[in-house]
Amino acid sequence: MTEVFDCADEIQRPNGIASAISALKGGRLVVMPTDTVYGIGADAFDGAAVAALLAAKGRGRDMPVPVLVGSWHTIDGLVYSVPDSARELIRAFWPGALSLVVQQAPSLQWDLGDAQGTVMLRMPLHPVAIELLREVGPMAVSSANISGRPAAVTAAEARDQLGDLVEVYLEAGPSANGAASTIVDLTGAQPRILREGPVSAAAIATVLGVDAETLAGVTPT
Repeated sequence: MTEVFDCADEIQRPNGIASAISALKGGRLVVMPTDTVYGIGADAFDGAAVAALLAAKGRGRDMPVPVLVGSWHTIDGLVYSVPDSARELIRAFWPGALSLVVQQAPSLQWDLGDAQGTVMLRMPLHPVAIELLREVGPMAVSSANISGRPAAVTAAEARDQLGDLVEVYLEAGPSANGAASTIVDLTGAQPRILREGPVSAAAIATVLGVDAETLAGVTPT
């Protein structure tokens, strides 16, 4: 049975988080607020739950699910070798609206889709999301919408699309940014922006000490 909790209510919030933790540990799906858009989440290490997440969105394995973490240090156990550029960006923008694509640790027993040995990681700037992540551990989280439809910026919008496929919805009002995160690919010889969002290319270029054109994959002339 689907449950909806208003996390702005001091009584509902702890009950909602407890219900979400129980659902996630039981292999079921939840919708949670983040600082970008609302996310549909599962335990990252539960392959069946991640498959259910992809099915709920109508999304194929060719679009693997990103992973949210609850602390800066979690990345060390998930990444084969953390590049200096990743640490610089993490110090500057985490928690926040920046996702990093890195080479995952080969020992990880998870299946996020056809990720070709990479994983996209982010630490969100939202207290409800952080509380869940610190209790459950890394979560596979994608935008809470049917693939191809607008991303939800409230839990109510997510429920309109996903309905009973999700067990627990945590409402916390409209998302602060209302836009998907910026994505930086750190798996190649040079960092490259795959999607620009709330964190600008100029800000990333300043932290890394490179030209914005380099981040866009443009060779300076």
